[in-house]
Amino acid sequence: MKPAEGAGRVYLVGAGPGDPGLLTARALELIATADTILYDRLIPSQALAGALPDAELLFVGKQGGGESVPQEQTEALMIERARAGRTVVRLKGGDPFVFGRGGEEALALREAEIDFEVVPGVTAGVAAAAYAGIPVTHRGLATGVAFVTGHTREDTPSDSSEPREGNVRSGGHDGSERDAVEAHEPELDWKALAAFPGTLVFYMGVRALARIADSLIAAGRPPSQPVALVERGTLPDQRTVSGTLATIAEVAAREHVKAPAITVVGDVVNLGQSLAWREDRPLAGLTVAVTRARAQASGLATRLENLGANVVQAPTIRVRELSDPAGAPLDLSPYDLVCLTSPNGVQFLFKRLAASGRDARALAGARIAAIGAGTVAALAEHGIVADIVPERALAESLVEALSGLEIRHALVATAGGARETLPAALRERGVSVDVLALYETVAEPLSESALATATGADYITFASGSSVRFFLGALCVRARTRAGHPFADTPTAADTPTAQAERPDDGSGELSPKTRIVSIGPVTSAALRENGLEPHVEAEQHDLEGLVGALVDDAEHRTG
Repeated sequence: MKPAEGAGRVYLVGAGPGDPGLLTARALELIATADTILYDRLIPSQALAGALPDAELLFVGKQGGGESVPQEQTEALMIERARAGRTVVRLKGGDPFVFGRGGEEALALREAEIDFEVVPGVTAGVAAAAYAGIPVTHRGLATGVAFVTGHTREDTPSDSSEPREGNVRSGGHDGSERDAVEAHEPELDWKALAAFPGTLVFYMGVRALARIADSLIAAGRPPSQPVALVERGTLPDQRTVSGTLATIAEVAAREHVKAPAITVVGDVVNLGQSLAWREDRPLAGLTVAVTRARAQASGLATRLENLGANVVQAPTIRVRELSDPAGAPLDLSPYDLVCLTSPNGVQFLFKRLAASGRDARALAGARIAAIGAGTVAALAEHGIVADIVPERALAESLVEALSGLEIRHALVATAGGARETLPAALRERGVSVDVLALYETVAEPLSESALATATGADYITFASGSSVRFFLGALCVRARTRAGHPFADTPTAADTPTAQAERPDDGSGELSPKTRIVSIGPVTSAALRENGLEPHVEAEQHDLEGLVGALVDDAEHRTG
C-alpha cells in the first residue's frame, strides 16, 4: 500500500537489553530527531537522554500489577501521531522482532498505510548471556542456538528483558506463566527442543521455570544439563544463578530470582565460570537517583552505572534558553574579563555568538574565567583554554582567584536568577559588570512512579540548588494531590518542606529513612538545609567527579 499523503513516519526501534552502551548509532540518531517517542518499561535508563527538549515522551509499557497500556492503544497512538505528520519512534526493549510484538505493530502500520522502518536492536538472549561470560555458541559445545518464549498468552504479564508487550486483560495480572505454558503446551515441541544440538535460551520463563525444566527432562534432555539464569542482564545489578535442569527451579526459588531474566540451557553455561568478565564494582546493588536535567544527566548516570549502580533518572529540572529581548548581536569586545559559571553557559554563549556571525575569536581580547571542571571542558571543546580556574568550583573561590588582577569591564555569563556573589564582589572593587542571563532552569514534571522510585533509592544526588527546590516542589505537589487539594498539580514557589510547615495538610513528602542525600557542594547543601534536609555526603571537589567520588567513598564505608 502507498503511505497516506502528508503522514509522518514510524520507526520501530530496538533499544537493546538495558546497557545504554548497546544502543545502536541508528537508534540514537532517531531518538535525537523524533517528535514523539513511545517507550517501553525496560528500555535502557539513558535511552531518552538525547531526545529533543520538546519531544513528546509517552510510556506505553506493560508491567504485571503496575502501569500497563493496552497494545491496541499503543498502535492507535502510533497511527494517530503519524497521521498528524509527526516523526514517531516506537522504542522497544531488545529487538522489536524478537518476542517484542514488533511484527504486530508493523502490520497495524501497514494496514493504516503509515510508512515505517524497522531498526534492529541487540537481543537479550545473546547480550545477557555474553555479559555473564556465556557464549551461546562455541565450537565443540554448541553449533546452534534456539530462542524460545517461556509463555505465549497475550494476557500474561511480561517478565523478560524484552517484554512481550501483551495487552493486560482481565485475569492477566493474576495469571502465572506456568498456566500459560500449560494452556499452550502444544505450541512448544518439547521433543524437538530436547533433541536440539545446541543452546536453548528461554525468554519470559522465570515463573514457568519448573515446568520448562520438567518438560525438557521428560522429553529426553539430560537432567545434569547445565542451566544459568541471568537476572537483569547487562544492567548494573546483573547477577547469574546456575544449576542443572534437575535443580534450577529449586535454586531459583532459594535465590529469589525475579524478572527480567533469561534462562540458558546447554553445556556452554560452564564457560561462564572462566569467561565472566564483569568484576564486582563498588556501587553494585545500590540504587542512585539522579535529579539533574535530562540533557545533562547522562554523563553522571554513565559514571555511576560503570561503578555498578542502578541509576534512577528523576530529572526535576530542564534548561531553557533565554533569548535577547533586544535581538542585538553579542559583542564581547568591551570586556577584559568574561566569566563562565557552567557548561550550559558555555553552550548558550557560543550559540549566541554564532547567531551574531561570530566564533571563538570574539573572546580574543579578554581573559576567560571558568568555574568547575565541566565548564573548563566545555570551553575546550570550542578551542578555548580558560585563563583563571579557581581551586574550588564556587563563586567565592573565583572571587579570590581574581583578587590580584586588574579588571575594568567584566561580563558574567550565567543562568537567570543565579547568585549575585560574583557580580557583587567585582562591583565592590569598582569593576563595571554586566550580567548576561543565557538560560534558566524550569520544572520538569515527574511521574508518580519516578518520584516513588527516587524517594526510595539508596542515594539521591543533587548537583544544584535548583534541582533541590524543584524536586522538593514535586514532592509537595504529590502530597497535595494525595490530600485532594484544589490546584494540586500546580507547583508554586512555596512548594518546599519549609513552606509546608505552614500547610501541614499537604504533607512533607519525605525521603525514605534509608536514602542518603549527596550534594555536589556548599551552595547545593545550603539549598537543602533551607528546605529542612541535611545532606549526608558533600563532595569536597565540587564537580561531577567529586560527587561520584564522595558517593563511592560513602558507599564503601557504609558497607565496610
